[in-house]
Parts: sequence; structure tokens; C-alpha cells
Amino acid sequence: MSTFNIAIAGLGTVGTGVIRLLQSNADFIIARTGRRIIVKAVSARDKKKKRDCDMTGCDWFDDPRQLAQLPGVDAVVELIGGAEGIAREVALSALKSGKNFVTANKALLAAHGAELARLAESTKIQLSFEASVAGGIPIIKGIREAMAANRINSVRGILNGTCNYILTRMQAGKLSFNDALQEAQRHGYAEADPAADIDGHDTARKVAILAALAFGAEPDFASVEVEGIRNIAPLDLHFADELQHRIKLLGVARLTEAGLEQYVGPCLVPQTSPLAGVDGALNAVQVKGDFSGDLFFEGQGAGAEPTASAVVADLIDLARGHFSPAFGIPAAQLKKLKAVKAGSGQMACWYMRLQVVDKPGVVADISAILRDEAISIESLLQHGRSQTESVPVVITTHAASAEVMRRAIGKMARLPTIIGQPCLLQIEN
Repeated sequence: MSTFNIAIAGLGTVGTGVIRLLQSNADFIIARTGRRIIVKAVSARDKKKKRDCDMTGCDWFDDPRQLAQLPGVDAVVELIGGAEGIAREVALSALKSGKNFVTANKALLAAHGAELARLAESTKIQLSFEASVAGGIPIIKGIREAMAANRINSVRGILNGTCNYILTRMQAGKLSFNDALQEAQRHGYAEADPAADIDGHDTARKVAILAALAFGAEPDFASVEVEGIRNIAPLDLHFADELQHRIKLLGVARLTEAGLEQYVGPCLVPQTSPLAGVDGALNAVQVKGDFSGDLFFEGQGAGAEPTASAVVADLIDLARGHFSPAFGIPAAQLKKLKAVKAGSGQMACWYMRLQVVDKPGVVADISAILRDEAISIESLLQHGRSQTESVPVVITTHAASAEVMRRAIGKMARLPTIIGQPCLLQIEN
């Protein structure tokens, strides 16, 4: 029986998960490929660290860049992480050496995906990255292969399990943001430093990759507009529920006549939307094609087993001899699309929460600003009288542009009767 030999750089939870999966399901994998996938070499920072996998027969290398030079290795798997430094060096070394390259590294692809794709094609080998977006959900293959005949209009989704867990617990458990974050950290859903997740940058990298696949473009992480969830209050989740919506951190990419919109931010989604029911640490992606219509993918977006499943799926493709352009079309044809601000290509409805001094005339002042900006009110919510001299007022609007809404909310923030910074969220339908 022939073998397909791999080397793994990085032995964290995903790297050890890949080894366990290859060993546990070896018979299944052989049946599907006709070959045995063997881990020939590994590299990690600490050789003495105890790991939950059997590495008997694996050669150890302190320097992961050496893996690309090993004779008889068919693919290098990079699970180190980071856009620069050693991860990028491993990628370049592997591709220049003619080794197939498999990675779960969203930061690397968002920053250097086009460069790596061109290099892979120049050496006639494969760049694969199913595990870089949404863990075990087969969204990369779904867009690149299953939807290959479609013009894709939009991609949007819940792409960060940490944020989704926090918002779910704030909603269901009536927790504050800080309490929900600490709970997520205790359960291992959030890092000790959660900034990349809760500030939206992790989601933004995934949006850049999905947009490149969907629209035949070079990944453009720098143009993704990003807002995280730090400023979402339990009050917002309460009012959203009253409005029959849920608040979710969405990553959205749309191709409009004006150009490519890419943004990340907390949005209201109707309770009837399949995205509204995606709770806990789950991820979900909605893709709209001109012939396929709406397709919905849901599943575990992180963790050792789901991510290892996606890595091994790429290895199985390679063992079968399946090759395709990394981003669905030849790298030379990837376009540099014009980046436009979110909302410039469409109108949307909006949610505004304002903390106001509880006295007559306040709502009239707010309404006057909306009138002057030609923004139509759909609903206004205010409950009870104030015991602390201020009350929340929530307004939802009919369709308006993002530019107009931001201008209006800026004017409101300058009113002497408005306390703190108003909250403005798009309502995604």
C-alpha cells in the first residue's frame, strides 16, 4: 500500500488532534484514499511537554523550517499561527520546496493569501486551508467547489465562537458582558487575552478569506471595517428580544455596484432567521448564489476535533490527488476589488439606544435630528420613569444609509440631554 507522508509544525490542541484523528480513523481514511497517511516528522517549541497523542516513529525537529527540506514528505501542515514570523517562513519554505502546504492559519491567509496562492501554482503544488474558517464546517470547499457555478452575491455569518458564546450567555443568563466573558474563559471558549475575538479582528480575517473565495479577489483584510462586542449591554439584548430579534456578531461580505463591502459588527437579526438560533460556541455561514439560492452551514467553529477534521479533510484530498486553485480561480486572475464603506451600496434598517435625561422635550430633540436627516422612525421604546435621572430610549428606523445614520447619531451624542455614547446597530434582514 502506498503512503502519503506529512510533517506537522505546531503541536497544540489542533496538531495533536490531527495525529489522534489519523490514528483513530486510519481504516476509514485508507478506504477513502487507498493510501495510508503517515506523520513522518513534527516540530514544536517544547519537546518535553506531555501531549495527548502517540508520536512513536515521528522524527522531531526543533526548527519547523527544516520540515520542508525532508525527502519523502508530501505535505507540510502548519498549525503555529500568526501572519508573520515563523509561520510565514514555514509556508514559504514548504511552497518553494515543492511541498503541498496545509494550514489552519487565518491570519497568514488574510495577510498573504494571494502571494502564497501564486507561489503554490508556480511550483504546481496545492495550498489548502479548510480549517482556517469556521473549524469543522466545510465552508471553503462549499464555496470553492460546491458553488463553483454560481455568481455569489453575499456571504455573512457568525464566525467567532467566543463572541457567540458571550452574547448567548448575556441573553439567556442575564449576565453582564464581563461576567459572560469570565465564564467563557473558565470554560476554555475565550483566551486569557480575548481582544482578537471580542474586538472582531478574528472574524475580520475570516471575512477576508471568504470574500476572496466568493468573489475571485485577493484577500483584503486591511479594508474590513471592524467593530467588536465590548459595548453591547444586557439592555440591548433585552430590547432586541422585545423587538423579536437577536444580537449576533456578524461578518459580512457583499459585492455591490460600488465595490466590495466587508464589515464585522454586532447586528440585530430577526428571530425567524436561521442565524438567530445559532447559540453557544457554534458558528454558521449563509451564502447567497444566483442559482443555488441561500445555503446555510452550521457547526462547531473551533476546538481540537472539528479543526483537526478540516485539516485531515484537506490531507485526504491531497492523498487522492485532488488539486484546485486555492481561491477557486488561478491566482493570476485574482482581482483587486475596490473597497467601499459598509452600507454605501445599500440601505438598511437600524437600532439606536440612547441614554437620556428624563425630562420633557428630549424625544422631540431626537426626532428633530431624524427629521432633518430624512430618517423615518419605525418604533420607539421607553419603559417607566427614571429613578436615577436618566432612562434608555430605543428607536428602530426604516431603511437609511449608514452614512446618514452615523451623521445623525453624531448629532445626538452632542445633545446636552444625551448621556454617554449612543449605541447604533444595523438590523440585518
